[in-house]
Amino acid sequence: MSLVKDKSEMKSEDLIACGSQPIETERLLLRAFTFEDADSARYNWACDDEVQNMYGEPSYKTHEEMMALLEKYISSYEDGLHFRWGIFEKASSECIGQIAYFLVDAKNHFGEIEYCVGKSFQGKGYATEATKAVIRYGFEKINFNKVQICVRPSNLPSKKVIEKCGFTPEGTLREYFFRNGKYEDRMYFSILKKEFN
Repeated sequence: MSLVKDKSEMKSEDLIACGSQPIETERLLLRAFTFEDADSARYNWACDDEVQNMYGEPSYKTHEEMMALLEKYISSYEDGLHFRWGIFEKASSECIGQIAYFLVDAKNHFGEIEYCVGKSFQGKGYATEATKAVIRYGFEKINFNKVQICVRPSNLPSKKVIEKCGFTPEGTLREYFFRNGKYEDRMYFSILKKEFN
């Protein structure tokens, strides 16, 4: 893999190990998690079975469980190539969700986004606002050639976010997931750097 932190040694196609630097939008602050975020994150989204089920993760009911999750996230930041942000509402300073490049392919220069937002904060455009900001970060800071995202057909709110962010459909992996006693497709979408610019 061709990954360098020194920009003087970089080739145009290299990814930049810039880490999860803060990103500010009109209503949100995206920043790396700290252990102090445990209670806000758990209360607003991580303990919610429905939110976490749609996200494809277990819920975290106790402070200890949340601290263990944050330990995993925080320790991953060290190499500069793991990109995960807490989504913080500026008006309340609450951690209302998270967004990440959970998959980074350094050889082929792309990243795949995942996100979740707590129920009390859904329907306000926050997921779209955060996703647009992270797409820009992926192209301008990390140097991705492509940013991709996937969704299950039943996840209608996420499909709306994907549409608003300008992703192009790529294809569908049929009956990829087995959830709640039935199979669901995995629909892929992407944006190329040349399309973003």
